[in-house]
This record gives sequence, C-alpha cells and structure tokens, in this order.
Amino acid sequence: MPGGRLTQQERRQIALGLADDLSYAEIARGLDRPTSTITREVMRNGGPAGYRADLAHRATEHRAQRRRQSAPRGTGASPQPYGRDAEAVRAYEELFTTAMMESGAPKMMSRVMACLTLTDSGSLTASELAQHLQVSPASVSKAVAYLESQGMVRREQDERRRERYVVDDDVWYRSMMASARSTLQVAAVARQGVGILHSGTPAAERLENIARYLDFISESTARAAEQARDILRTKPVTASDETAGPRAGQG
Repeated sequence: MPGGRLTQQERRQIALGLADDLSYAEIARGLDRPTSTITREVMRNGGPAGYRADLAHRATEHRAQRRRQSAPRGTGASPQPYGRDAEAVRAYEELFTTAMMESGAPKMMSRVMACLTLTDSGSLTASELAQHLQVSPASVSKAVAYLESQGMVRREQDERRRERYVVDDDVWYRSMMASARSTLQVAAVARQGVGILHSGTPAAERLENIARYLDFISESTARAAEQARDILRTKPVTASDETAGPRAGQG
C-alpha cells in the first residue's frame, strides 16, 4: 500500500466515491489505501455529507504547517514510556478518535476521550489536555462537560488541589448505563404520545411499538452492562500466563 499523505487527486476520488454512496472500504480499495486512512480523512473533514476535497486538502496543509511552527526544532512526537513507538502512538490516537466520532461523539469530545484513555495514569489536568491537543482551555472544558454528562469522565483533585479529569475501569460501564437511561427516557416520551394521538390509531400504534422496542433495548443494555462489569476490572491473560505450567505444589 502506498504510504504518505493523501494527494489532492486522491481526495477528489474520495469525494466522488462518497457521492456514489460507496463504503469507506470500497473507496480505500480503489485508492489502494487502508480503510482506516479513508475513514479518518472523511471524519476529520466534515463527515460523509460535508466532505469537500479541496477544502480537506487545504485544511490538511494548514494543520501540517501549524504543527511545524509549533513543534520545537529537532524534536518529533512526544517521547513515550515503555519503549513505545511515538509515531505509532500518535497515529493510533487519531484512529481511536475517529472510532469515537463514528460512534456519534463530537470531534473535540472524541479527541479528549482518546487522549485520556491512552495515558497510563488515566488522568490529566485541563492544561495538560490543552497543551497536548493544541486547543484552548475553553474547548477542553466544554468537551469534558459533555463527556461527564455521558458518564465517560469524572473529576477529582490531586495533592496540589488541581482538578484532574479521569477515565477509570468503570468508564464504559457508566457510559452504557447512561445510554440505557437515555433510551428509557425516549421510550417514556414515545409512550406519552400514545394517549395524545389516541390509542388504536396508526400513529399511536407506531409510538407504542417504539416504546416497547426501546424498553427492551434499555433493559437489555443495562442487564448486559451489569453482567459484564467485572471484565473491566480483570487483567487480560497474557501469552506467558497461558503457557506457564501449574505452580509448585499444585496438581
């Protein structure tokens, strides 16, 4: 597969593919590029409905120029612990952000969530987030408020009384439960409309079916989240764990 940045001609082909309702995978095959490259390109430049090839190309050039101007001379990506490849981590952060955006989260909220999730500590201050993402503290504050409302992030104070934003082992559990409550609320609103539109009419029947469906989805989501909660606190089994024999004294 060819490497490097997308060319302006490739971006025009992406725009044509989107206009023809092609999937990201189909567009990627036509360009001999990874599907993740096309997905990331479209999502960071307006999404499927708003993608414009020339605007996307200019925006990419502008971002590259801004990174060159802001980066200290002689340095590349931030050093990484545990011998990690800094460029690989940066690229993966973009991929994680894209996945969050495709699930429905706004762009800045997705960037903040990716940044927090990929830190070993699972927590950062507002200034650390703003510095890493090269955005204003106000943008970070707005993103955190949204994530907090979704149960994705919580706040705590460190020993220096600085407010830190935290993702922990239960973040996805809380997110699923928030989703279940939100779905249940929509079901309640749908059921409220049954009486208003008169039970037995086509519109009322439609609302009743919506309410019953969403009741089931909400209950199933909450039950599955509870049943699987322990997975979030369990250390993954490593290859060495699987190959290790029984401990001494064990049969």
